[in-house]
Amino acid sequence: MTSSKNILANDVEIKGSIKFSHDLIIDGKIEGEVHSDGSLTVGENALIKGEIKTRSVILFGKVEGNISVSERCELKSNAILVGDIEAGTLSIEEGATFMGASKVGRKPEPKPAPAGVNRPPQP
Repeated sequence: MTSSKNILANDVEIKGSIKFSHDLIIDGKIEGEVHSDGSLTVGENALIKGEIKTRSVILFGKVEGNISVSERCELKSNAILVGDIEAGTLSIEEGATFMGASKVGRKPEPKPAPAGVNRPPQP
């Protein structure tokens, strides 16, 4: 199977949700949610107003909204993010603007409760 990147050029404007499977490069304007199991690249000319939930994000442009990725989030030197980040790993280059909170690291796997715990006492 060949890996292809889908591109939304800088003259594209979308109001609404976007869902994709593999890789997407956005260089236009999006007002709405972006969801995917793939990778998102936000180009230098891009403006996204809304929530991003993907596997990974590389941000060159501007995002006004929260980013939640299962793997890696990269903010490049000219990137602007006004919103919170939740990511497995986070990279912020010098010159990037980030105004928000961040939660970085893998979520711990829930441990099963030992047998006998949470049982009501026997009369």
